[in-house]
Amino acid sequence: MSTFFTFLYDFLAQFFSGIKAILLGIINGFAKMFGFKDYLKIVGQYKSDFGIGEWVLFGIAAIILVVLIGAVILFIVFLLRKYVRFRKTLVEQESMLEEISTLNNKVATLVQEKEEILAMKVSHLGLKPNETDQEEVSGEPQEGDSVDQNTDIRFSKLNDVDIAYANYKIQEYGNNFELPEFVELFRNFAASKLGLYYTTEMIRLYVAALASTKLVILQGISGTGKTSLAYAWGKFLKHDSCVASVQPSWRDRSELFGYFNEFTKKFNETDILKVLYEAGYTDDIYTIILDEMNISRVEYYFAEMLSILEMPNKDEWIIEVVASSWKSDPKRLKNGKIKIPENVWYIGTINNDDSTFMVTDKVYDRAMPIDINDKGKVFTPQEVDAQDVNFTYLNKKFKEAMEANPIKEETLNKINEMDDYVISHFRIAFGNRIVAHMRKFVPVFVACGGSELDGVDYFIAKKILRKFEQLNISYIRDEIDGFIEFLDKTFGKDTMHECIETLLRLKKMS
Repeated sequence: MSTFFTFLYDFLAQFFSGIKAILLGIINGFAKMFGFKDYLKIVGQYKSDFGIGEWVLFGIAAIILVVLIGAVILFIVFLLRKYVRFRKTLVEQESMLEEISTLNNKVATLVQEKEEILAMKVSHLGLKPNETDQEEVSGEPQEGDSVDQNTDIRFSKLNDVDIAYANYKIQEYGNNFELPEFVELFRNFAASKLGLYYTTEMIRLYVAALASTKLVILQGISGTGKTSLAYAWGKFLKHDSCVASVQPSWRDRSELFGYFNEFTKKFNETDILKVLYEAGYTDDIYTIILDEMNISRVEYYFAEMLSILEMPNKDEWIIEVVASSWKSDPKRLKNGKIKIPENVWYIGTINNDDSTFMVTDKVYDRAMPIDINDKGKVFTPQEVDAQDVNFTYLNKKFKEAMEANPIKEETLNKINEMDDYVISHFRIAFGNRIVAHMRKFVPVFVACGGSELDGVDYFIAKKILRKFEQLNISYIRDEIDGFIEFLDKTFGKDTMHECIETLLRLKKMS
């Protein structure tokens, strides 16, 4: 056994002697590095042989040596400070974790005390605590609850609509206008009754946009009448537009439709929900204005509506308002769900500045943007009163326009050529949704008195070339001139003036 211990001693001594040699080597290394007496001794041995040149070189070598020694010292100091800071951070983190743990324990104690107090209060009311908990979780009155579903009303605004329209019958207004006349009626009404002046071209674009989609975006600089246009539209049709001022805090659909208040057992209804509900009773036209819609992210609070309005089957335009129904709920609220009526349009206004969010392709692809950057010129209007207009009649005129003015095959071929060019040079393509959208917008624009190429030009500029803004403009700058030449050659010289103006503006941005 003694032989083994002797072996173990020699075996481990080999390892520790190595560590000792390393430490001694480091210490000896630093001793030699900072051994200034040795440096002086070496200089003394050779100074008798130095001339002027050698002394100059010696001075340079000495300076370099001092710099190197200083660098080593700074490096050592840096490592020490780094270690001290790291150690301090660890200590602070440990202290913070201990403090958090202490606070969590206190919170747990307070929650337990709160539950005991609530249990005492509930017992005074003659209820069992677990029954109260079940009600709070479900959000609906439970059996034996004090809320009577036959008499308690949680949708006060919608029930008021039910009362107001209890004996209502859909009105037939006997409309007989054509779309060009309709455009001028609206334009003259806005000017004569509201002092708002718009060009005929602007109203054509607006009406064509309404025909092509339920979401129209009015964008441009502040003060040019974006909100006023949608406001005037509501006045013109004898149903004031519902103005919803979007707030930065809007994050989900509850901002549009409201929410169920667990405390009051009432549903906090929004004006938007009331308009949607009322519109379901009538054949009139309603408008909801999402004012400054991009002050929050549109795809957050309007995502569900974007998806629903894309469904071709209008019977599927249904939104769940509450999870379950009460007997006292409004009669058009079936199983807690409401059908989104077709006779409602959503008009969003956008100011493009640093305080707003960029509107994504998901929104733009489903909407029709219209630029309003110029104030309308004052003109002498005809006196026009507000009109009673049936949604079914206006929708019929839109469909007739689409059937009577389909985009010419020649124009569609040119658009396909442009699509190939854009894919080849800019790596951007527009899908079937945008083409289908164009087949609605352009025919109605023509029916309102515009030309086919003007409609195509505006649509391409606002729906397709807008996507160029997401590219690195400096990389495509040299391609823009070639694209302008392609448009002139394919569609005719200066025919696509909206597209060319958009491209030149992008070129200036690069």
